[in-house]
Amino acid sequence: MIDKISDSHVAKSTTDLVFDRLYEEIVTLEILPGSKMSEAEVSKRFGVSRQPVRDAFKRLGGLELLEIRPQRATSVRLFSIKEIENTRFLRLAVELELVELACANWSSGFARKIETNIGEQADALADGDADTLHRLDYEFHRLFCEVAGRPMAFDTIEECKRKVDRLCMLSLAHSEGGAAVIEDHKAIFEAVDRGHVGDARERVRHHLNRLNDTITEIYETHTNFFV
Repeated sequence: MIDKISDSHVAKSTTDLVFDRLYEEIVTLEILPGSKMSEAEVSKRFGVSRQPVRDAFKRLGGLELLEIRPQRATSVRLFSIKEIENTRFLRLAVELELVELACANWSSGFARKIETNIGEQADALADGDADTLHRLDYEFHRLFCEVAGRPMAFDTIEECKRKVDRLCMLSLAHSEGGAAVIEDHKAIFEAVDRGHVGDARERVRHHLNRLNDTITEIYETHTNFFV
C-alpha cells in the first residue's frame, strides 16, 4: 500500500503529484497493461478528491498510457505493435540525422559532457538504480540534440521514447540489458568523437534496433499485454 500524498509537497499541485505517481507505476509496469483503474479508487488510495485524479487521468490519456472510454472502465493501454513500429521509425529517422550533425558540430566541451553522462550511467547500473539510469538515458539523447544544434528535436525523441518506455524498462530492469544500452552509448560516442559519420549512423541504428528482441520476447510470452 503506497502512502497517501502528503500536504508537504507544496511545490507541485495535487494533480501533478497524482500524475507523477501513476506515470511511474505505469511505465515501470508496477501497474500492468490492461489493468482497470477508477477515479474513486485512486482518490481513496491517495487521500485526495476526485478532480485532480480526473485531471491526471486526462494527462495520462494524452500520453497514450490510459484508455479512457465514456461509460466504461478506464484501463492502462495495451501495447500496439503497429504504433510501436511507427514510433520507432520516426525516432530512427530523427536520430540518424542528429548524429550526422553532431559529427559536424563536435567539440571537446560536448565530449566531456557526454563522457560524464556515460560514466554516471555505469555508476547507476552498478548501484542497481534503474530510475537514475532511465533518466540518464534520456539525458544522453538530449545532449546529442544539443550537440547537433537541434535542441527542439528532443521533443520528438522524448515523445517517441515515452510511447515505448514500458518496454524499455523491461530491458533496463535487467543488468544485462542496461549494460548493453551503455555499451551502445559508448560506441555512438566513440564514433562521433572520431568524426566517422557512417559508423556513427550504424551504431545509432544498432542501438535503436536492440529493442526488437525484447518486443518479440514480450509479445510471445505476454500476448495479453498487446491489442
